[in-house]
Amino acid sequence: MARRSLRPNLNQIRGWVRQGRTDAWIAHQLEVTVQQIQAFKKEHGLLPDGEDAGSGPDFDDEIDLRAEDDALIAAELEAAEAARREEEEEAKKSRRSRRGGRTRKKATTQALEGTFDHGEEGYGLWLDPAVADNPVYAEHWAGHRPVTVTVEEDQIVIRRAGDDGDDDDD
Repeated sequence: MARRSLRPNLNQIRGWVRQGRTDAWIAHQLEVTVQQIQAFKKEHGLLPDGEDAGSGPDFDDEIDLRAEDDALIAAELEAAEAARREEEEEAKKSRRSRRGGRTRKKATTQALEGTFDHGEEGYGLWLDPAVADNPVYAEHWAGHRPVTVTVEEDQIVIRRAGDDGDDDDD
């Protein structure tokens, strides 16, 4: 490999040395070897304050920043892969429950908006039109059905008339 001249980068290298950058870091930035950086610094007297030529860290003791960056990238990729697998598992569970798969858990109830109206002609309950897309509503409540209403302090409960309240018919 031909030796690259570092002379055009003298001021940049001088600034990095003042900042305390390692020879390995500088070599990585300039795409040269650590030995070339060490020799260039020695030729141009670019040693940090209070350091002489023999007291610098040995190359074998320095951290290779490229390896550290590769480790960080690998960790990010592993985390992304784990998140993707988790999303796939969630998708499989939801597909399974839509098809009546292995589990018989009841679907979580999705809260829909509604309005309780005190009109001149009586009382009315207006539900969000999205209720028509709810499979439980479509199966058990769609159409005209008689209901019973229980008014409590913090809720109003509406049940189909004739139901005794237990849902053990599954």
